Amino acid sequence: MIQRLKQYAIIAAIGFALWGLLSNHFIFEGHHVHLLKKAELNLHDTFVSLHNKQPEFILQNDRLREAGIGDLMVEIGMISEDEKDRLESKYRYGE
Repeated sequence: MIQRLKQYAIIAAIGFALWGLLSNHFIFEGHHVHLLKKAELNLHDTFVSLHNKQPEFILQNDRLREAGIGDLMVEIGMISEDEKDRLESKYRYGE
């Protein structure tokens, strides 16, 4: 009985970890890790590093832009609010 409960607990822990991977973007910025909720469950862009990447390149990614990467970049001081708005509108409307 105890053995069966342990198996269920392990399966539940694995399921929870998988759900966490599927539902979050893990954004690495230096030694800091930021979490952004994904719009839909998938493994696309699960782990993203901002190291040596231009803001324009990062904001080209539709999935990250929808998750709010622009707001995070403003929060950490990578870009200004005006630049974020300019880049988001540029890629939102395909200029």
